Amino acid sequence: MSTLQRTRPVRTVEAAPAYRRFLSELLSFGFVGVIGTLIMILGANVMRAWLGGSPVTSVVVPTVISTFASYLLNRFWVFRHRDSDGSGREVAIFFALNGVGLLIQVVCTGFTYYTLGLHGGVAYNAGLLAGVAFGAAFRYWSYKKWVFTPYAA
Repeated sequence: MSTLQRTRPVRTVEAAPAYRRFLSELLSFGFVGVIGTLIMILGANVMRAWLGGSPVTSVVVPTVISTFASYLLNRFWVFRHRDSDGSGREVAIFFALNGVGLLIQVVCTGFTYYTLGLHGGVAYNAGLLAGVAFGAAFRYWSYKKWVFTPYAA
């Protein structure tokens, strides 16, 4: 037997364990969410305070802007290892699901403002953040399920 041959089989190194991939993906998604949230909260407060927008309008416009930024960051960074067929299906579903996330945010903000009658800045931002939290949970679950699907083996 040659000294270059092995007497036992070589173990291959697996990719990172599933929990590490999940944690990495979740942290990256959270970072993108922070960026999108900053865009949305700053934009919503600017529209509400300086431009006199209604509480609902001041949530919708900045959220649409942050959705474009979030799609690009999610597609090309967070979920870059997941399949994309390039047909536009991914984009359409992404924006449809973001519409549902936006609806969740609008309901939370509207509930705080119109139902509870809390019109102050702190209450507005609390309702906004509650909507962001519920919307983010929905978005993460739905993106993994329907938008950024794993590569087909």
